[in-house]
Amino acid sequence: MTPILYRDNFYILDDGRVRQFLITGTDKALLLDTGFPDSHVWETVRSLTDGPVTILLTHGDQDHTGGLRKTDTCYLHPGDWPLVPAGPQLLPLHEGDVFTCGGYRLETIEIPGHSPGSVAFLDREKKLLLPGDSVQKSGPIYLFGGHRDLDAYIRSLQKLEIYMDAIEEIIPCHSEYPLNSASIQQVRLDAQALKNGQLPGEKHPVLPCSLYRGAWTQFLY
Repeated sequence: MTPILYRDNFYILDDGRVRQFLITGTDKALLLDTGFPDSHVWETVRSLTDGPVTILLTHGDQDHTGGLRKTDTCYLHPGDWPLVPAGPQLLPLHEGDVFTCGGYRLETIEIPGHSPGSVAFLDREKKLLLPGDSVQKSGPIYLFGGHRDLDAYIRSLQKLEIYMDAIEEIIPCHSEYPLNSASIQQVRLDAQALKNGQLPGEKHPVLPCSLYRGAWTQFLY
């Protein structure tokens, strides 16, 4: 994995399947998500900083938590605690929690739907949104399985639309980046079309779901 210095003190760590983020400061760092078990995120992190690292998780799916070590302490919304195997110490993450590092101020926004405990992180000064998996161009966005909720997902996108004037750049964990704030509305319109049965779909060859194609993004549902 080759880290990309995308902004001052802001690295994108991308293994080709999922994207993590590292913010470095003078005496600490923030790591957003830990990738798959084989993403080797920690080796990359330690090549960039040797200071203490606070781990924030956008949600509990394995491609975002698989790199957690049993000795790690991390912040995760309690709604997703059941998705993480026993071992790491989980600290609660809630609406309005703020984390600062390296000139960034990340505000937590609860956006359940993709998972019960999905969150986004917003830096209002830098007009930057890190939405995990909930806002993507092309996708596919996973909305099948017992812990997904399409209705909650649509409500969360409507909630994010309230922040559109405070956002200029969106960096999701999958697919294309950067996106602009209009992407939130475009994904929401596709999600509503999915709920209304208006999107063309085809059965997935392996997964127990179908792939639905919207005007902006795709969903596995």
